[in-house]
Amino acid sequence: MSDYIAWFSDISRNDGARVGGKNASLGELVRNLSSAGVRVPNGFAVTAEAYRAFLKENGLEEKLAKKLKEYDENQNVLATVGKAVRALILDGAMPYDVQEAVVAAYHKLGDGKPSVAARSSATAEDLPEASFAGQLETFLNVKGATAVVEACRKCFASLYTDRAISYRRNHGFCQLDVAVSVGVQRMVRSDLASSGVMFSIDTESGFPGAVLINGAWGLGETVVQGAVDPDEFEVFKPLLSKKQVTPILRRKCGAKEEKLIYADKGERPVALKKTSDNERRSFVLNNEEILALARWAVKIEDHYGQPMDMEWAKDGETGELFIVQARPETVQSRKAAGALKTYTLTARGEKLVEGAAIGDAIAHGKVCRIDSAENIADFKEGSVLVTQTTDPDWAPIMKKAAAIVTDHGGRTSHAAIVSRELGLPAIVGAGNATTVLQDGQDVTVSCAEGETGFVYAGLLDFNVEDLDLSAAPETRTKIMLNMANPSTAYRWWRLPSDGVGLARIEFIISDIIKAHPLALARFDALADETVRQQIEKLTAGYDDEKEYFIDLLSRGVARIAAAHYPKPVIVRLSDFKTNEYASLIGGSVFEPEEDNPMIGWRGASRYYHEDYRDGFAMECAAMMRARETLGLTNIKLMIPFCRTLEEADKVIDEMACHGLKRGENGLEIYVMAEIPSNILLASDFADRFNGFSIGSNDLTQLTLGIDRDSASLRPLFDERNPAVKALITGLIEKARVKGIPVGICGQAPSDYPDFSAFLVGAGITSISVNPDSFLRVKEAVAAAEKNAANPV
Repeated sequence: MSDYIAWFSDISRNDGARVGGKNASLGELVRNLSSAGVRVPNGFAVTAEAYRAFLKENGLEEKLAKKLKEYDENQNVLATVGKAVRALILDGAMPYDVQEAVVAAYHKLGDGKPSVAARSSATAEDLPEASFAGQLETFLNVKGATAVVEACRKCFASLYTDRAISYRRNHGFCQLDVAVSVGVQRMVRSDLASSGVMFSIDTESGFPGAVLINGAWGLGETVVQGAVDPDEFEVFKPLLSKKQVTPILRRKCGAKEEKLIYADKGERPVALKKTSDNERRSFVLNNEEILALARWAVKIEDHYGQPMDMEWAKDGETGELFIVQARPETVQSRKAAGALKTYTLTARGEKLVEGAAIGDAIAHGKVCRIDSAENIADFKEGSVLVTQTTDPDWAPIMKKAAAIVTDHGGRTSHAAIVSRELGLPAIVGAGNATTVLQDGQDVTVSCAEGETGFVYAGLLDFNVEDLDLSAAPETRTKIMLNMANPSTAYRWWRLPSDGVGLARIEFIISDIIKAHPLALARFDALADETVRQQIEKLTAGYDDEKEYFIDLLSRGVARIAAAHYPKPVIVRLSDFKTNEYASLIGGSVFEPEEDNPMIGWRGASRYYHEDYRDGFAMECAAMMRARETLGLTNIKLMIPFCRTLEEADKVIDEMACHGLKRGENGLEIYVMAEIPSNILLASDFADRFNGFSIGSNDLTQLTLGIDRDSASLRPLFDERNPAVKALITGLIEKARVKGIPVGICGQAPSDYPDFSAFLVGAGITSISVNPDSFLRVKEAVAAAEKNAANPV
């Protein structure tokens, strides 16, 4: 049409200098991915040449340079300089030929006065080294040619927001070398439905196998700015193309207390409105829509050849989904693949608040509570920034913070994105941080404990360790991991492990599900009204209490399996003791009091018992769903504390009744070798199972007759005792004859390098250790294998 207008269909990602990074990417999507089914709303770019014509028409180049020089010489005058520069631009007149070109293109978009979004797109944004996330302005629900021209002028001015001026200086960009384009794009009626943000990579760990989707009701600015706590969905990419599989690993319902919608006539273009109770309880996307967006994310990532950060919207009139923005992800995708830094608290304090953890670091300092961006000059460098939410105006001080804590926002909010880029630990969606945390209070912010971050009272000690994964030696013996918390599974994906030798489900039940399985399975029979209310609160949003258990357990296990797919992940079925079960919500009703729960009603003996069979049925249903519906067939199952061959047969039959048949769809079933009977009858147990896993703690306890929790007997408790080692050697020999593997998942290999050498010499198949011990054990095993091959 002219030098001042470029339609998205005529733009590619190579046109960043002409239309800015954001518009170049939209053009790339329209030109190359529309045919693949990725829907992008139509639109055009007002080019950077139009912006330069505007500056020239109004004689602004020298005026801007003079003002910006004042800031270069004194950073304390940022607010004054920024306001003056924006005023110069807003007072300027749009050149006639630029205005005519914009008006003509707008009318070509549709009849009448189509509603459009006007988005600023700088020529230096969305670069690998600098995202420029949220630095410039977007104007929504703009209607009419005059309003569109005015929105373009405002976008030109937004190139010089205080945050943008500061950001360019900090990243080494010459202020006047950067120009701005404006993307004018038809609005998707997400004000009548939902919208949000999507990443083709896990934003915290960089795990490449996940798509992360955040969403809320209404227009997407509330999610981007962190003004609401959004729904969160996580999809496992490698299984998206597999038929009859629904690989949604996580569905978390956010509070979504407000939504941004079109304003009534005569008011501002958009307005915030409180959501209804039903909207707050409901997910903004169904499973089919979640999977459709995830498939688009994969297509977009594949086309660009790198992880991507996208914005999506659902049209409430047509029900169609759209991608409205896409840019390269600039934080996790640039981290060194061979390096891993781990943070570990070495002391504990009172937990003050908690929320979604951003990053995996720990930091401490004094609380500096800031209620408004107008007061950011009060922030003290090195403090912990505590506020309700952040937007791009906060960027100049966020880089001075030790950590950030916000009441609102999700993992794709402004505070989360900027914190990742700055390498700061942050906790978002804490709810009451601005109420609980007091100005000047000493606190520690820990994001190193999984997906939940905690603010502790006091300045707690912590360790930081740099792990060089490139130095990990090769070993014939498989080195696997012990895992329990699904939220930390992705944290360790870079470790070159051979899978998971022990995935404990007790953590998922006690810390995520929280209720006793039978209190859920037999909810209608519960008499305690307090317990009933607790469970009703926990299970809100689920059709029934059983579904709550099955859903959370299946997705938790699947998340651990996904982090290591397609390597094997051996999931040990529940092994609570009766006193541990009794401590769960509603548990005291169903559990007997035992004098010695350690050798009481635990493990396999519960699974087929009439008093617990209903609970085990839910456990089996969860494992079936994780393997069959979610598609994680690398999950193997393991039976703990199986005392006799008759008990093994009963458990295998019970599992088969619930669809878990050994050999069907590749299902393997292992047994723990932690009771002397397992080893004395190893040949017979081997006929029933696919493998053994030695539980060295219980085996030592039952071999030496020592209560492993007894402080008085602690000096005698040693897995390296000759009797224990003799049993382990015997088991490995018998298993070798039967041709089945033997692993070990106890703590001893992590604690004692000489024990690792003994296991290698005995011919152990695999050693499973805690992630923080992985490299140390790997090195010990490599040395033992070398010594065995070259005896002195």
